[in-house]
Amino acid sequence: MSAPTAAYGGEPSDGPQTPGTGLFRELARTVVAVAEVQGLRSFTLPYPGIAQRALDRTVTHCLDIGQTPPRSLPELWEWCRSRTAADPLFGVPASFVAPDATLVHPVGRMPTRICLEVASHGPIGGVAAEARTHLDALEARCGSDERFRLCRQFLARNPVVYLEDRFGARRRKAGWNQEAWTRVKELYRPVPESLYAGGVALRCPTCGLPALTHDRTVPLPGRPLAAGQTWCEAEECARDNGLELIRKPKLALVQPRSLRVFLALPHPAEEAALSGLDAAGIGWEPVPGDLSAYRLRETGGATVDVRIRDRQEPGLLAAGLAHPAPSADRTFVVVPQRLADRAGYRARFTAALPAPLRERLALTTPTGLVPGIRGEDQHDA
Repeated sequence: MSAPTAAYGGEPSDGPQTPGTGLFRELARTVVAVAEVQGLRSFTLPYPGIAQRALDRTVTHCLDIGQTPPRSLPELWEWCRSRTAADPLFGVPASFVAPDATLVHPVGRMPTRICLEVASHGPIGGVAAEARTHLDALEARCGSDERFRLCRQFLARNPVVYLEDRFGARRRKAGWNQEAWTRVKELYRPVPESLYAGGVALRCPTCGLPALTHDRTVPLPGRPLAAGQTWCEAEECARDNGLELIRKPKLALVQPRSLRVFLALPHPAEEAALSGLDAAGIGWEPVPGDLSAYRLRETGGATVDVRIRDRQEPGLLAAGLAHPAPSADRTFVVVPQRLADRAGYRARFTAALPAPLRERLALTTPTGLVPGIRGEDQHDA
């Protein structure tokens, strides 16, 4: 399943060291790497080195636990699509990821969001660290805080850029800014063929991220499809009018997956949270070196930070925020309401935090942020 809904359980953990969990982490990084190189639908020999090593390790692990190993990389990829974290092959504790998590999306046949989060877990930082590297380099090129703010906002609002976004009726909707575009355009690249469907590209009208149909055919314009027939990178968007067609995909450009998922996807929650602070008269300023972090002004001597995230796995979210421990006296972690409402999400986030941090880090939502800062009863907002 692409967006696990099972209730969470298990003990807190920074990352179990069992062989099966280690294999799950390695496969997550491999899936991400190979998806960038050639997609996950077809393979030619010789396999990429990282993929061959993952296959070899999987074969060894299977032999160690008495299971029949995969015969090829395509079969291993099918395992990543169909075998969950709780499968005996992996035996990943529920404190690390939800039991029904998979690494390859069953419809999109792309890395799942959970796969990207697992691949970003640990000191190397993976995909999320790549997004920070892109933004750090952009900030250095911009030369001023205001130029960087505008460029970052452009990236967050435009994960996919099409010719119509620049010159057509979508210009205002896309928030086009020519000055920003000249500074960020080198971060965009042609749409890879792995994102083509019947010769066109598809974009989700809800999140603005790339989308696909289950059979890679072109959907009828404006015609909604069942949830099991479509995929977008957000994985859980509600769409009343189907997918948006980009009929000339060679005239479209996309950001790296790292920016699409770790900058553009959380941006609606970020905008809502900052708008709430502005409306309440609470000042803030960006914290350097983080994808989305802000420090509040005039907090009576205490240091108060706000970090905005959109992560499927609350245990991994907590571990990433706790190591290294935040320097602020109090940190509010803002997630979209749909995540905060998911069964067990809040409890598992808290359980995954080291005990000394549980009073310093508070999970909230865009609407619950200001009441939380003021010490008001949030009623699970």
